[in-house]
Amino acid sequence: MSKYSIESFVNETKENPLERDYFELEKPALLEINLNNQAVWTKTGSMVGYIGNINFERQGMLSGGLGNLLKKAISGEGAKLMKAEGTGKLYVADDGKKVRILHLNNETVCVNGNDVLAHEQSIKSDITMLKSIAGVMSGGLFQVKLSGTGHIAITTHGEPLTLLVTPDAPVFTDPNATVAWSGNLSPELKTNVSFKSLIGRGSGEEFQMKFSGNGWVLIQPYEEVYRVEK
Repeated sequence: MSKYSIESFVNETKENPLERDYFELEKPALLEINLNNQAVWTKTGSMVGYIGNINFERQGMLSGGLGNLLKKAISGEGAKLMKAEGTGKLYVADDGKKVRILHLNNETVCVNGNDVLAHEQSIKSDITMLKSIAGVMSGGLFQVKLSGTGHIAITTHGEPLTLLVTPDAPVFTDPNATVAWSGNLSPELKTNVSFKSLIGRGSGEEFQMKFSGNGWVLIQPYEEVYRVEK
């Protein structure tokens, strides 16, 4: 049999039936979620396929009452989650970004809103916002605080790097390249650029996120810029 035959291609790329974990990394950029009469939250628009009897319910991530003004300010699918419920295999992905699965054990992590791919229903999600206008100009307008016990899946452009934060060594990052950080950290926005010069710009080099204390920050080798609707 030729290594380029259709049969060889199917054998090489087919789903592994032995993998039965609730959250399973089927491919580096493809998450398999094995549902057994369960519900899971996934990024809206991330479903690429499923097997079985699964129902989908689209709902705004910000439907918890932060106000219509905020809802209008956030564009793109990153502002919304989709509830998938039933029994079967669900496959989700996000523009070819690499997927990382984390299991929280009564822990908390903060994730850039656009980098949340999925989380168990047992995980509580809260929207947190940077209070400075710089957060809006970078497009990194909102972050999601995920807490509790259960699986979450986040996405990164390329291979991420974790930087350790210690009291004597704070970490500074570009907001557009910052993916996630430990839940005990509260980033500050640091800039030496006047407010006027920020208008109409979105480069992270003009300001940084400062992390102080004890913890970690996950960055990616890519500046992800998000559009802000007018």
